[in-house]
Amino acid sequence: MIKIIKKKINMSDELKTKIEWSCKFSKKSYEIIEGYLRIVEHTNLAYVEPHKVIIDNQLYLFFNEQKHFYLGNLNNKIPLSELSEYIARHY
Repeated sequence: MIKIIKKKINMSDELKTKIEWSCKFSKKSYEIIEGYLRIVEHTNLAYVEPHKVIIDNQLYLFFNEQKHFYLGNLNNKIPLSELSEYIARHY
């Protein structure tokens, strides 16, 4: 039987601060769900689950130490520097 080990990944303080500031600046409610590292036991397979942030019912995906974020899924890549502008513009 395959066993998957799940380890929580803490969101970096820098990333959390950027998200909180952008949401407060745009006066938007948000919820942060921190990501996980999923490891298939006895293999070299692993998957990094991104941090999920729900801003006004829209899903944003973030990874620590990255200069971009994703909207809805991993196909919509947007520079992190545009986060506050993007939130304000699209809602």
